[in-house]
Amino acid sequence: MKPIDLDGRPFHFIGIGGIGMSALAYILADRDLPVSGSDLRSTHITRRLAQVGATIFDSQTSNNLEILPTLYRSLPQIVCSTAINRDNEEYRAASDRGYPIYHRSDLLAALIADYHSIAVAGTHGKTTTSSLIGYLMLKGGLDPTILVGGEVDAWGGNARSGKGNLLVAEADESDGSLAKYTAKIGLITNIELDHTDRYQNLAEVVKIFQTFASQCETLIACIDCQTTRKLFEARSTEVPPNLSYSIDPDKDADYTAKNVTYYSNGTVAEIWEKGKLLGILRLPLLGKHNLSNALAAIAVVRKLGLSFEVISEAISNFKGAKRRFEVRSNCNNITLVDDYAHHPSEIRVTLAAARLQIDAPNRKRLVAIFQPHRYTRTETFLAEFATSFEDADLVIVTDIYSAGETNFNNISGAALASAISARHNNVLYHASLNNLDELLQTVLRSGDLVLFLGAGNLNQIVPRVVNLLCDRECQRSA
Repeated sequence: MKPIDLDGRPFHFIGIGGIGMSALAYILADRDLPVSGSDLRSTHITRRLAQVGATIFDSQTSNNLEILPTLYRSLPQIVCSTAINRDNEEYRAASDRGYPIYHRSDLLAALIADYHSIAVAGTHGKTTTSSLIGYLMLKGGLDPTILVGGEVDAWGGNARSGKGNLLVAEADESDGSLAKYTAKIGLITNIELDHTDRYQNLAEVVKIFQTFASQCETLIACIDCQTTRKLFEARSTEVPPNLSYSIDPDKDADYTAKNVTYYSNGTVAEIWEKGKLLGILRLPLLGKHNLSNALAAIAVVRKLGLSFEVISEAISNFKGAKRRFEVRSNCNNITLVDDYAHHPSEIRVTLAAARLQIDAPNRKRLVAIFQPHRYTRTETFLAEFATSFEDADLVIVTDIYSAGETNFNNISGAALASAISARHNNVLYHASLNNLDELLQTVLRSGDLVLFLGAGNLNQIVPRVVNLLCDRECQRSA
């Protein structure tokens, strides 16, 4: 396949509204490259792309390919993600017409190679860590280009086009594309088995990360994760320089935290760099996992030359990415939080962080509403999911969001709810999202902290729940 042309040839994205696809399209459009794309519905993401000059089609049909020659002088490069299969009508039409077709990761790899790039990899924490790195670079005057898997208010979306030579991007292992990236700085937050639709075991996952690590000029890694630590130690003996970080000061990492206090509204800690105290960090994000994410970001931007004074000031004002412990409403003293956690490890640390707020005034219960994501993940990690909700006072489980998978072994949300019930005495199963808001109206009470957990479409019911709760508050005050 010929290399991707970033010098003026047009691009057409099939499924342009996806979180990863739209970020790439935004960067290209903002670089004044001709960009078009299709999606099945209009969203604020596609409307933002239209505002920077992209042409948006509201269907994925062969007709789009007939219109493209009227838009462009040369044959556009087609970009699609793993979510677009070969039965897609628009994809088939592009293939039949001989259009060059690239995977999303091919384009990201080309952009990473085009900049002095920081690629953030890991099973968990990529979006928060890459967003924080981008934010620190932005506040430090480095004018970065940013591509992340979530939306950040600081730059109005999931992408920012900078004028400098720095780029920070998430490097995803889910489809094996991690092996394509060659970054100046590679960061690994942790390594676990997650995407069991692709990987049979942890060893296969480690192999992908090994390839990624070997292609990075500098590797920064969290040595709190045993698997990551082994990979880091092996790499450090072969290809220095490398940097480690850990929230455990006994691990003798290059970057660590001491005298840590976890509060209900954030974390305060001393930050140490190679045995020297840098200063006090006030992080407005909850829990140990976010302190680890912050250490990762600090290690990166210190490598880029930012002072700790600039770093600490910027971090104290960081609001995080959407769908990462995003507070959506506080109505009738019931707080609703949207979070992307969908793996047992993510759920465990997110609930542990949320538990810090239960001791706050007028806070009584932690309610976890979980929509399982993918049949393969639910089946593989059924036992792990069963032990991940112990910090919740009430657990509500819906049926599984398929993400396009076939349910070969008839796994169900009911089976997961039953598994959790063996370890938890307050679990409800409610299959459909259609009337889940009505159930919540009856079970939620003043003082609840409610977490909507999952990578599917559970968060779409949050506005309905807000309306019901606010209506109830109005009726009581009438």
